[in-house]
This record gives sequence, structure tokens and C-alpha cells, in this order.
Amino acid sequence: MTTYDVIVLGLGGMGSAAAHHLSARGHRVLGLEQFGPAHARGSSHGGSRIIRQSYAEDPAYVPLVTRAYELWDDLEAATGADLLTLTGGLYLGSPDSPTVTGALAAATEHGLPHEYLDADAIRSRFPTLNPGPDTVAVYEDRAGFVRPEAAVAAQLAIAGRLGADLHFEEPALEWSVHAGGVAVTTARGTYAADRLVVAPGAWAPRLTGLPLVVERQVQYWFAPTGGVEPYLDHPVYLWADETGSSIYGFPAIDGPQGGVKIAFFRRGGAGADPDALDREIHPEEVAAMAARAGRDLPTLPGTFLRGAACMYTTTPDENFVIATRDRVTVACGFSGHGFKFVPVVGEILADLAIDGTTRHPIALFDPARFSSVGSPS
Repeated sequence: MTTYDVIVLGLGGMGSAAAHHLSARGHRVLGLEQFGPAHARGSSHGGSRIIRQSYAEDPAYVPLVTRAYELWDDLEAATGADLLTLTGGLYLGSPDSPTVTGALAAATEHGLPHEYLDADAIRSRFPTLNPGPDTVAVYEDRAGFVRPEAAVAAQLAIAGRLGADLHFEEPALEWSVHAGGVAVTTARGTYAADRLVVAPGAWAPRLTGLPLVVERQVQYWFAPTGGVEPYLDHPVYLWADETGSSIYGFPAIDGPQGGVKIAFFRRGGAGADPDALDREIHPEEVAAMAARAGRDLPTLPGTFLRGAACMYTTTPDENFVIATRDRVTVACGFSGHGFKFVPVVGEILADLAIDGTTRHPIALFDPARFSSVGSPS
């Protein structure tokens, strides 16, 4: 039986990054994935994810996303893949909305270049948008998007090139920890290693015992009235309305035929089953998205092109979980704002798996913050 230094369970965004960084440090790595490479069954698909630095969720994320930018550049250089595109970013809402106040606080605390725009300035500079008179925005140049499928594929390619054994269509049935290491059993056999990294995405609730919620999330693509040209040179955006309902959107990143992507943030409802996710996009969902888009963006919705369902897996406070105990490192609860951190989380997971500690600030992600549970088992 082959013995590895580290086994990585789950080769989506975070797992593929962990396999990449562990292999780059010369460790013997086995990666196990229940689906194929860069698949569309979890939370790392849909063509684009926003990346931004003026971080409304918590200024504590800014040092991590700053490092992530460096590592995205390194990954592009190493693979030649087109992964990160800077477009600028707008964070819109009322002056006292968490989207605006949080982005402004993060930008101010970390000295990030930004602008504060009123409704007239928003309309003047971004005529695709139709803000109400009380809407304001924080704008930053260093925002943009990353391509999730391409990123996962790039990380897997490097890990494989560096000697990692990557097994697809091979779900783990169980794992165990003993004095000398860990063992993972699949239908094909049992594998041994010194350490285990578990990055299970939407399957985390049933594997970790942590208070995680899985939500179905729908992404939509529309062909704007008059064509996509006004959206070719366009910022990404997050927009909270007066009710607290938020949307997010992208430029036309795939040319004239690709349409414009837009979505509600956390509107799908809790309780999704990752093994039986409803992947059909229903007419009433399209109608709700079209109504909101039509209110805020004058040339949308235009014509509905397509939709795609994925999953958000979140903690009660919407912060991540990254922790190590008894040779097992667990990483989960990233959805809604996690993909931009993929390469730095991979670096962190490699640190924790090998050294048991990391230089990165991850105290915010300790699962001990949940009073009903301790560290991951």
C-alpha cells in the first residue's frame, strides 16, 4: 500500500489549491474527488467569481485577499492560463447599508485607493446603472473577476505535474485517525498518509458536524437590449437595495454571444441536498431576476439566455472554517465570498497540514467560535 504525506479529500477550489501547494513543497500527495476534474456539481463553476479588496464582510480579510492577488498572478505565470481580470468594482446601496459602510471601512483601515460616489456620479460614469437618488457607491480599481473552472484545472495541472496522484470519480467512504497517521477508504481500497486535508464543499455538514447551511444559488445570463457593448468595459458590482436584498453582476466577459451574468446574493433558501440539487432553472426564478435587473440596469433583462445552479455552504456568521486537529485539517463554509481566496487558502492548508500553524491571520475562522461544537472531528 502506497503511503502519502497528505491525502486531500475534495479537489474543488480549495482542495485543488491545497494539492497544488503541498506538491510544490515536495510532499507526496493523494487527491481524491468524487466527481471529475473541474466539475459543475459543487460551488466552483459558472464562469466567473468576483474578486475585490475593499472587503465589506470584515477588514480582517484584506491581508488574505492581498496575498491571494499575488498568488493568482503566480498561478497565471506558471500555467499561462487566463484566470484574473481587473475591471474595477462598485459596491452600491444606501449610505448606511452594510455593503457601503463595510467596503468603506475596509478601504479606510487598510489604505486602499477608492472613491465615494453619489447617485449622479454613478449614472454619469456608469450609464448601464440606474441608481435611486439616495444610492451611493464605493468604487475601487483593483476589483475584477476570476474564472473558477480554469483556476481549478490550472491547480490540478500543476499538482499532477509535480507528482501528485489525483483520483477522480472516487468518493471517500470513511476515514480514520490513529497514532501513526490517517487512513482513507474508498471503493477501490484504503490509503494511508501522515495527514489529511478535508475540503468537502457542500458535503461539509454531513462530514464535519459543524453548523453549516447549504443553499441553492442560481446564476443568470441575459442578452441586454441593444447588445452587450456597454458591458464590455464594465465593473463588477454588488448592490443592496432598501430591503437588504442584494444582487451582484459582471461585465460581458465572454463576448457578444455570452450575455451578461447577474444573480441574487443568498436568495435560494436553506436546506439544499448536494446529492439531489434541483438544477432546473424555473420560470418564476427568471422572472424575479428579470424584474430586479430591469429596475436597476436600464438595458436588462433583455433576453434570458441561460442559468446555472450551484451551492452556497455557509456558517452562521458567514465566516470561513479553517482548523486542524488530530492530523486532520478541515476547510469549509466559504460560499458567498470564498473563491477569490482559493490560492491563499491552499497555502494556509499546506502550512497547517505540514507545520500545524500558519503565518496568515486565521483566528476569525476557528470553529471553536460555535458554542455547540468544538474543533472539527
